Amino acid sequence: MLRDPLGFLRSLPAHGELVAIRLGLQRAYVLCTPELTHHVLTDDRTFDKGGPMVDRTRDALGNGLPTCPRSQHRGQRRLIQPAFTAARIADYASIMEREVRAITDRWQTGKPIDVLADMQVLTGRILVATMFARISDRRTTEILDILKAIQDGFLLRIALPAWAQNLPVPALRRSQRARTRLRALVGDIIDHRRATPDSQSHRDLLSTFLAPSDDATDGTSGLTKDEITDQCLNFFFAGTETTASLLAWSLHLLAQHPEVERQLHTETDRVLSDRAASLKDLPRLEVTGRILTETLRLYPAGWLITRTVTRDTELAGQPLAAGTPLVYSPYLIHHHFGHYPDPEQFAPDRWRDIPGSPSRQPAFVPFGGGARKCIGDQYGITEATLALATITARWKLRPAPGVRVRSNAGISLAPRGLRMIATPRSTASALDHVSLIKADVDRPLNY
Repeated sequence: MLRDPLGFLRSLPAHGELVAIRLGLQRAYVLCTPELTHHVLTDDRTFDKGGPMVDRTRDALGNGLPTCPRSQHRGQRRLIQPAFTAARIADYASIMEREVRAITDRWQTGKPIDVLADMQVLTGRILVATMFARISDRRTTEILDILKAIQDGFLLRIALPAWAQNLPVPALRRSQRARTRLRALVGDIIDHRRATPDSQSHRDLLSTFLAPSDDATDGTSGLTKDEITDQCLNFFFAGTETTASLLAWSLHLLAQHPEVERQLHTETDRVLSDRAASLKDLPRLEVTGRILTETLRLYPAGWLITRTVTRDTELAGQPLAAGTPLVYSPYLIHHHFGHYPDPEQFAPDRWRDIPGSPSRQPAFVPFGGGARKCIGDQYGITEATLALATITARWKLRPAPGVRVRSNAGISLAPRGLRMIATPRSTASALDHVSLIKADVDRPLNY
């Protein structure tokens, strides 16, 4: 599993629906079919958020909506849901448009781009701006630098057993100092906002966290300062790395599949002309949507997730005691031969004739499912659609010489080593035309 985690996962369905593996000294069971995965995701009373990965993440980031147990989930979700209504996402869309234009304005023709790093900066800036309205550029940069330091030690913290968490490892110490600094910084922002009379006019994520609970009779917030800080840290991680990986993989796949790229360019030329994508364009960006859906199928950012059994039960004929860890993998389910013909192929048109939202398909779970389905799924899809359409309408990206891209199954399933050369679409079209003419001239004549 350490040498080739994705290959290991793909090998498991040959052993049955529910396969026992060892995680250190502990036995865990991997769900190997879409049907079994759907059953577990929709029964969070029996199969709660927990297990090694979720428990370590909770220790690192706090008890936020993505990591809290079922007993706290409904109350937290009710408080946070107003931040993700259609009206609020429309507010965030203008921030998304602005930040996409800003980062692509900095690209230079012929200069290699670290695509994943740029997409992480893009999604990070968008999330900070939607979390804290009217935040300064200096403070945004400071937060992103702190998040990078936390992230560098995050995977190590998840991998180590509980007794080793306090070992004097430099990466762990840097990560701990960064978490302490970020909690203090977010705490200062919360204190300042609570002292500001018009705090609710900001229409950002923090204003939702600060809003009084329906159950509160004294006008106080439904969340304490520490709880709000936990939510901020959880959303920083859940909302940056995932969408950044999705965009990076999409740009890589488009460069490998020129026919799909031509379909996308036809759509962006028709819908956008020479401007950035906006919220009103989403219904007409159908090819863009199918490309993102297929990329999510092939490379779901959350590739491995754990749950825990809350009471003695039986699953697929296997007795499971309370406390048993379960593992489900969107990557494994998305590559299931029984549900996707040629599952290793990048084929966006496979989604053309599927009725309804792809997220309703039991074999498509990039955002989880059931009551614990990701609350920010529409936020992320809106962000990715606006970004991909705007980038590809303006730029054509090709791999830099000598690049070897590989899947890195770490915190997220991300493309490592992805460096690309950006060429303005107008210039790229002219160069392609010249290449076609030259190929035709150089071709031997056949009499």
